[in-house]
Formats: sequence, structure tokens, C-alpha cells
Amino acid sequence: MQSQALYILLALLSAIIMGTIGVFAKYAALPAEQITFFRLLLGSLFLISFMFISGKKGDIFHKPSKRHLFNGLMLAGFMSFYVKAIEYTSMANVIMVIYLAPLLTAIVAHFVFRERLKLVNIIAIAVALTGFSLMSTAPSASEIPDAGQSKGLLFSVVAMLSYSGFMLINRKPSQASPYQSTLVQLSVGALCLLPLVIMEPVPIDAEQLAWLLAIGLIPGFLAILFAVKALQHLPAVTFGTLAYLEPVAVVFLAWWLFAESLTPIQLFGCSLIILAGIAQGGLSQSPRLRSKSTPSRY
Repeated sequence: MQSQALYILLALLSAIIMGTIGVFAKYAALPAEQITFFRLLLGSLFLISFMFISGKKGDIFHKPSKRHLFNGLMLAGFMSFYVKAIEYTSMANVIMVIYLAPLLTAIVAHFVFRERLKLVNIIAIAVALTGFSLMSTAPSASEIPDAGQSKGLLFSVVAMLSYSGFMLINRKPSQASPYQSTLVQLSVGALCLLPLVIMEPVPIDAEQLAWLLAIGLIPGFLAILFAVKALQHLPAVTFGTLAYLEPVAVVFLAWWLFAESLTPIQLFGCSLIILAGIAQGGLSQSPRLRSKSTPSRY
């Protein structure tokens, strides 16, 4: 069995790469449905190409399991409702709700998969949540109408539940390889969004196509594959805590590329999240914790 440290690294890379979608979407300047559709469709095509090149083409055509088909719906729902919520309320409000998903996932895994939560795990999650709340600055009530806030909250909750479902389903041991399960989930997610793209076609120029290819390769193919591989080997509480590095990546990219300043409180919040991730990674290296996590065959 490969070292647990490899899957911690994959979880870290997945979280950081996921954070790039906002940057690519900003440059692509296309509707949310188009961006999400091409992220999933091109991600699946990149994965098929990789499987051909790496000698895994025999795994492409297989009978997918019902839960992986369902998880494709969860993936499309998470991405779509996430973007939809931002149309009605602030990014800070949406993120604050969605990133309750790792906590919910850890609690459900405690009862369903018997991944027992220890006090140190709970403390690490609490530190990450504290750091995340310090990073987020909600707008005043006057900036967004109450009706918009309510719709934004509803879409955020649905996105959070979809994200939690995605993590839990991928955490369950599977006979399928990570490549097979990722391919099914990306393809089904793209099919779920296809009707929306057909009903509202948008012209795409060469520059936008280049950004869509980047979206399909990086936050599509690589981020989802790394997440699926990590989830099949790491306890849900470990992956969930490491996922809080995504908003850190978003804040850093906003500062680096768009000159959005960071307050000392936000910097302190970033530090807390990073410390919580390091602590959770160290905890998952404990022989006792490793013996309680059930790795998949692949």
C-alpha cells in the first residue's frame, strides 16, 4: 500500500487547484452553466486521453456503479448551485455555508463508516472553522436585498449538501479504480448540465476556448481526480480539514493576481487553516488512525 503521505499531498493539491476556478472563470467571462459544463466535459476528455496514454484504456469501457452515477449528479449539483448562490448573495456568505460540508461529512462518517472522531480531530476542525470565519467578511444587510439573501442561502445549503454527499460517496470503498469512478462522475455531471447549455447557447471565441481548456485540465481533470484518489484512502475528517486550504488559495490568488488586499485578521485566519491542515495530516499518519481507515483496493 502506498504511503498515506501521498494521499495527503493529493488532498492538498486538490484543494489548492480547486481554488483556481474563480480565476479562470473570471478570465473566461462566460455564464456559470457554460463554465461548469465545459469543466466537467473537458475534464472527462482529458482523463480519457490520460488513460489511453498510460495504458489504462481497458478501464474506460465498464459498467458504472449506481452510486458513481449518482455522485455525478452530486458533483454537478455542487458546482452549479455554488455558482448560482453567488448570483444572489456575497461570495463570503456562500463560502461560509458550503464549508460546513467537511464538518457535516466528518460527523456522518463517524456514524456510517465508524471513522471515530477524537478530541484532537474536533479541535483541528474547530481551528479550521475559526480561521475560515476570520477570512470571510460578510457585506452589510443593506448591500443585498432580503429576498436575494434567502435565495442565496437556499442555493448555498443545497450546494453544501451536494458537496458533502460527493465526499461521503467517494469515501466508501469501491471495486472501481479512481480513474473509472472519476470518469463516470465527470461524464454524468456534464450530461446533467447539457440541457442548460443547449437551451441557452453562448458564442465562444478563441481566447475563451483557451481558458475553457485550462478549466477542463486543471480544476476539472486534475482537481477531481486528486480528490477522488485521496478520498478513497484518507479518513473523511482528514480530507475535510485539508479542504479548507481551498479558500486560502482563493484569497492568495486574489491578492497575487487582482491586487485584493488582505487584512491582518484574514492573514491570521489563513494561518489557522494551514496549521489545522498540518495537524490533521500529522494525525492521519498515526498508526492507530491509519488502522481505522479502510483503504480501497486501488
